[in-house]
Amino acid sequence: MSGNESSTPDGINHEMRPWMTMTMPRRVAGLTIETIPLGRPVGRAWLRLFGLLPFDFDHLTLVEVEPGVRFRERSSMLSMRRWEHERTLTPVAGGTRVHDRVTLQPRLPLPGLAALLAWVVDAFFRHRQRRLRRYFAEN
Repeated sequence: MSGNESSTPDGINHEMRPWMTMTMPRRVAGLTIETIPLGRPVGRAWLRLFGLLPFDFDHLTLVEVEPGVRFRERSSMLSMRRWEHERTLTPVAGGTRVHDRVTLQPRLPLPGLAALLAWVVDAFFRHRQRRLRRYFAEN
């Protein structure tokens, strides 16, 4: 999995396993992160707990892409009024630094929910970073 492959469905799912996987909308089958239309929702990307149980979906919308450097997704989800994920790849000595920035706004305005979700998302992205480091250390 190269830096570009980490933006493919297989690469994304490798990072997320075993906790979760994500399907891609049929409309983007055969497209790459470089060829998906920007600024328009391309369909529902289903999130599946343990790769099996659908529990949420992302109205996937890419708004910026610099191939091999960064992307920014700004979407809504069943659970989130706003979900924004920006990933930046920076060459460093001996490899690549992967930086993920996530902004979220839950759909339900429950006290403490945003803080709880931020904690869960932060833990999940630390998991994804560990999976990336392990993969590239072994290959």
